[in-house]
Amino acid sequence: MNAALRALAISALAPAALAAQTIAITGGTVYPVSGPRIPNGTVVMVDGRITAVGANVPIPTGAARVDATGKWVTPGLIHSSAGAGLGVGGLNGFGEGRLQGDINPSFNPAEALDPASFNIAVARTGGVTGGILLPGGSFFAGQAVAVNFAGDRIEEMIAKRNAGIVLDLSTNSKQAGGGSRAGTMATVRRLFADAQEYSRRRLDYQRAAMQPLSAPARELEALLPALRGEVPVLIVANRRMDIENALRLKREFRLHVILYGAVEGWKVAREIAAAGVPAVIEPNKDIPDFDGLGARLDNGALLREGGVEVIIAQGDPGGERNVRYAAGNAVRNGMNWDDALRAITQVPAAHFGLADYGTLAMGKVANLVIWSGDPFDFSSSAEKVYVRGRETSLQTRETELRDKYRRVPPH
Repeated sequence: MNAALRALAISALAPAALAAQTIAITGGTVYPVSGPRIPNGTVVMVDGRITAVGANVPIPTGAARVDATGKWVTPGLIHSSAGAGLGVGGLNGFGEGRLQGDINPSFNPAEALDPASFNIAVARTGGVTGGILLPGGSFFAGQAVAVNFAGDRIEEMIAKRNAGIVLDLSTNSKQAGGGSRAGTMATVRRLFADAQEYSRRRLDYQRAAMQPLSAPARELEALLPALRGEVPVLIVANRRMDIENALRLKREFRLHVILYGAVEGWKVAREIAAAGVPAVIEPNKDIPDFDGLGARLDNGALLREGGVEVIIAQGDPGGERNVRYAAGNAVRNGMNWDDALRAITQVPAAHFGLADYGTLAMGKVANLVIWSGDPFDFSSSAEKVYVRGRETSLQTRETELRDKYRRVPPH
């Protein structure tokens, strides 16, 4: 085929390619999160990115149109304490997200992620298009991974391979310090100091010309991005004293900290806000225990009143799809509705370094959901879910069983 004929063939195929890659969602009430809601709005997606959002948006020729009249359109939800894809959550011996031992900052569970896991499709049924996969274990458990909940290969799913290093300062990690929180804090400081020393004296370390360090080189190396402020330290802290210890570490080592748990965060909300630290909370956690005697359902509302950026998650195994209900409960207990939506979209995206996610705006990754109504309402459902501009399946084993046994065969 000569050059002229090739050019003619390409030009003939161009409209079909555009139609396959360009989608316009029209007529719905659009909640961009980064701005006010848009009645009768339009969202245009091209090649997995949002190219236009507004009330009077021209629709590209050949675009596939999706009528969302009477529906709500929001960014895809982000679950910040997820486990979907890392084995079978809650079933001993079938998890993939933890290593033995207390000091594992180099552990990254990304290659244990199973794109075919049935939990991923279940998460999407709740409008959850991505999550922060947390390693399990106590003390320095490892690195969190930011993923999209769609894709046939691990590489297609990963949005950010190292989204933070998990450090547990709760009661669970007392043994790492010999049985006392003071010992745990001393161990953290020594590890951080040794990592900095290792960074300065790598050649001496290789020649064994320096005193022994508190962890192997690979673990100290893994701490360096956090000590340089390149990735956050995700600190599990529920009691007031543990939260205050987390803030001390932030000041001493100039860390980017994200609190996890923060059950008694309402007691020190202004201090958390003054430090510029966001808090990932579970709004349904109201049963006191010795790792958080001050648990209360309005923790999220009180943290917001104190100026804290709140991220909502609900850490139940297999429960990613229920994060919208957790946000709804936070609203029921005093949190502003807009703040609750931001807490599962824009705020986690901002603090986990996912600048291209979390809002419906030009240039953002096209992760979005069309809802039948208010996403925080039990009666609403996610009708269409798009990940990177592609509509994803909402079929799960649950729906397959429902359909199989919907009609009982005659006796």
